Amino acid sequence: MVVCVCNAIREREVRSAAREGAVSACQAYRALGMQPKCGQCVPFARAIIAEERAAA
Repeated sequence: MVVCVCNAIREREVRSAAREGAVSACQAYRALGMQPKCGQCVPFARAIIAEERAAA
């Protein structure tokens, strides 16, 4: 599933960044070499990161 249309970031990429230590959407995007643009995706990215942190 696409999380960020502006950057074409997929859910699996956000999950991977979270597993590697990203604790915020901005940190996950930076780890992927990108940054949020319009911001529509940030709440969804936060939820994904929270799920990964809870599972760890």
